[in-house]
Amino acid sequence: MKSTRTYWNPLSPLAAEQWEAIAGSDGKLSQITIAADPETGDYTRLTKFADGYSTESFGPKSHDYPEEIFVVSGRLYDRAFQIWLEPGYYASRPPREVHGPFKADGEVIILEISYPSQAIK
Repeated sequence: MKSTRTYWNPLSPLAAEQWEAIAGSDGKLSQITIAADPETGDYTRLTKFADGYSTESFGPKSHDYPEEIFVVSGRLYDRAFQIWLEPGYYASRPPREVHGPFKADGEVIILEISYPSQAIK
C-alpha cells in the first residue's frame, strides 16, 4: 500500500531539506518522493528543474513501466515529441515510450506517478 501523509506542502520552504539532488545534474535537477509503496515499487514524486537546465547529458529516457506526468509550473521542452509542455499539460506514458531530453524555461515542477509494479518483462 502506498504511504500516506495528510495535508503537507512539499513546495513549502519548510520541506526544502526533503528534496534530493539527482546525481549528475550539479544540483540543477532535484526530486522529492511524496508517496511510495515499498511492496510494489509504485511511487509519486515531484521533480524540479532549474531554469535553463537541460537533461541532454542524460539523453532520452524510457521505462519498462507506465507513468503519468503533470506539469505543475514552468515550461519544459520535450525533444522526443518536439513540444513545449506548459502548466496543466498531462501525459500518460505507456511502457517503453521514449521521452526527452528536456530543457527547462523557468523553474519547472513536474508531478510524476510511476507504476513499476506494471513493468513489462
